[in-house]
Amino acid sequence: MKVKTWLVSGGVLYVLSLIFFPGGGLAAEKKVYTLDESVKEALANNWKLKAKQEKINQATYVKNQARADFLPKLSTSYGYSRYGSLRTSAIQGTKYQIGSLNNYEWRGTVTQPVFKGFALISAYRLAELGIDQSDLEVQLEELDLALKVKASYFDILTADMAVETTQKAAEALESHAEVARNFYKVGMIPVNDLLQSEVQAGNAKHDLVRAQNDARLARANFNKVLSRPVSAEVDVVDIKVLEPRTGDFQEYLEKALKNRPEIKIIENNLLQTDQKIIYTESKNYPEVAFRWDYIKEGDTPSVSGGSGLEPSNWEARVGVTWTFWEWGKTYYAVKEQESVKNEIIKTKMELEENIQLQIKDAVLNIQTAEANIPITRKAVEQGEENLRVSQERYKAQVSTSTEVLDAQRYLTDARVFHFNALFQYHLAQARLQRAMGSY
Repeated sequence: MKVKTWLVSGGVLYVLSLIFFPGGGLAAEKKVYTLDESVKEALANNWKLKAKQEKINQATYVKNQARADFLPKLSTSYGYSRYGSLRTSAIQGTKYQIGSLNNYEWRGTVTQPVFKGFALISAYRLAELGIDQSDLEVQLEELDLALKVKASYFDILTADMAVETTQKAAEALESHAEVARNFYKVGMIPVNDLLQSEVQAGNAKHDLVRAQNDARLARANFNKVLSRPVSAEVDVVDIKVLEPRTGDFQEYLEKALKNRPEIKIIENNLLQTDQKIIYTESKNYPEVAFRWDYIKEGDTPSVSGGSGLEPSNWEARVGVTWTFWEWGKTYYAVKEQESVKNEIIKTKMELEENIQLQIKDAVLNIQTAEANIPITRKAVEQGEENLRVSQERYKAQVSTSTEVLDAQRYLTDARVFHFNALFQYHLAQARLQRAMGSY
């Protein structure tokens, strides 16, 4: 009866697993990514990018604060005053009492700025440029993130190819060691020849373990970039198709200078500096403000009037404040901002030179990889044939074990150089896209 109950429960769990985990049962299914899917998911989930996007919200709130400075401000105050003696006023020789020893006052105030030397307008414009700045910084982070995703994607492919190459080498060396054992048993080779083969086979197994761990680490890094659990199972689609890029250096440079967020950020910084100059110069102008007060007074906390006190009153006034001499403080503050603007202009010129260098470097790396791919492919073919011949010669006992081991090492190196050239080509393509401000 217990067995039947367990079987029924197990069947229910299995059915539920098929419903909630189709195709995988209770086991987690390994997710397979294409390059485009990887970039898309990273842009949607990466925590660093999400944190950067919060800057746009913060800049929007700063803009709302600047807009509020244009509007009237409402304030209120309530106070109590105690006089040392009664206040009096003389009219035609007769003294009259004004108020009392205790005086309570409640005041409601409306203040409207009329003119602040263009400071309000420039502060609002600065806030708008702050939103543009935050948006450009998000775009810059997206470009860097996309390149990081592609690099981690290619790292997985490179690591997997290293595992495959090391696996083939380990199998070949183990096969050679087995041949050496058989030869040693019948006395055809000395013991040091056998030991040399077994040592190399053991080293190959060690290299395989290290390559497998490198592949796991590459996947963990990929998961981190995509904000996935670092231990999550993941695989990527291989990229073997080469798509030669048509274009020249000048075309790439024009696109970069037009699209790079770094250029747009500096241009935005120049606009911000212009507004800061206007804001600083506003201190040379007088400030004009309108103020209206509604006042209630009294000799009791209820401020309902009293001896010589009106229960309510109001007053309105327009005031002008002008600080017209501060020993050149405003003048030097303006000069400071003008110097900052000159610094930004020079920084832009340096950035343009750096962009030229980045594009040149990416183009040369693409050309190098394009040239190396067929060369390394041919080297792999030659290495495979060299190993085959060396193995046959060893079996015929017309060569030593050293020749076979050297041939295997040459082949392994040729395979490593080939897939490195292949993935360096794709990485150089990705870096060229990043240099042009796209992904």
